[in-house]
Amino acid sequence: MQPEDHAADGRRPRRRPRRRPLTLDEIVQAGLCIGCGLCQSLAGPDRVALVRTTEGRERPIVRRELDHATLELINDVCPGVRVDGADLGRVPAGAAVDRIWGPAARLAITHATDPELRYVAASGGVLTALAEHLLNSGEVEFVVHVAPRLQEPMRSGPHVSIDRSQLLRAAGSRYGPAAPLIDFCEVLERGRPFAFIGKPCDVTAIRSLARHDPRVDAHLRCALTMVCGGASELIKSRALLTGFGVDERELRTFRYRGHGNPGLTHLETVDGDVHELTYNEMWEDEGTWRLQSRCKICPDALGEGADLVAADCWEDAEPTGEDEGFNAVLVRTNAGLEIFDAAVRDGVLTVDREIGFRDMDRFQPHQVVKKESVWARLIGMRVAGSPVLRTRGLRLRTLALRRSPIELAREAHAAYRRVGARRLSEGPPVPERGSVRDSLVPTGSDPRGPR
Repeated sequence: MQPEDHAADGRRPRRRPRRRPLTLDEIVQAGLCIGCGLCQSLAGPDRVALVRTTEGRERPIVRRELDHATLELINDVCPGVRVDGADLGRVPAGAAVDRIWGPAARLAITHATDPELRYVAASGGVLTALAEHLLNSGEVEFVVHVAPRLQEPMRSGPHVSIDRSQLLRAAGSRYGPAAPLIDFCEVLERGRPFAFIGKPCDVTAIRSLARHDPRVDAHLRCALTMVCGGASELIKSRALLTGFGVDERELRTFRYRGHGNPGLTHLETVDGDVHELTYNEMWEDEGTWRLQSRCKICPDALGEGADLVAADCWEDAEPTGEDEGFNAVLVRTNAGLEIFDAAVRDGVLTVDREIGFRDMDRFQPHQVVKKESVWARLIGMRVAGSPVLRTRGLRLRTLALRRSPIELAREAHAAYRRVGARRLSEGPPVPERGSVRDSLVPTGSDPRGPR
């Protein structure tokens, strides 16, 4: 059995034997969990609780046994178990579909026209500018995304924004775990139009849930994402604090990027002490960047299920210094095209120039290599006896054929050995003290925003 069932051309998938659903413990311990939080929202916090672990991850623990139907639903929407490519029914007629980058009706270098948004947000501020435009136009009533936790600015938590000030507080980059879907069912219960900004795997989970819950398509006006380099654990952040002699409890502000492009890594304590590093200084020691295991086998870091995708667009993926901020934008769907065109027409976004897929290859060469390698990595995991995520419509087998047989064998063997050495798997979650997550979007809260 291969990890991928059919191509992106809509052909009917081959039937596969029905198998029992994976338990949450199996998903987590196989290294497939990314900590999005959707399983808690579906099962309820009385049965599943997302906790922060001692390793700096966010993982679900089962408080009360799950019934078979709930476990099957979680398996069908969990982005660690199933990842589908774009729904071609959402894609404009005549849009190009690239083997690496998927569908796009338009590709361009773009930035927020508003200088404050462009400066404060990561890169060119496109996602923040679009979110504000959607709110101001009345297209949505709120935006679901993540923001620094008020008492723990090094950590991100689920957040709802209803105005510019809240969007700006959430702008920029904080590398580390985040669970934007921990309250997603409560969001749907509001019955109001909203936008979502999150990682590609978060968007995958939402699109999968739409197959089961019609409220998703009824109320979600657009799903925005970024080309993702992977979600790290908190190891790097903790190492930075240690290097500066700062305790996490002393932090007032923490950000990796923003306030420029790429911007300085910036830490400020409650006593007013400031510590900063340049982007290149921050990346000098890549050994402390502990990506979560799920990211190493991610089949869709490019957000093929989103309506619009923003990406860094430095030549050869490395900044040569600070600039005013630009995003490469891939507009994927009819909804994305409508939103993008309206933002350009209304002066919210400025288009610098049109680009093509091969420009994206230069801006993000590591993503090209990764997408060509994922199929072999999944094969290696399966041969080693590990559960693997199922993929559809992402052209992974076709892309793998662009690599030499020797390269594919090396990728598969490396994944096989990592499974055997337990370098892709995880132990049972060991919670940090007081780590059970509190909802930031409580059931029954004001539909205009968080209390």
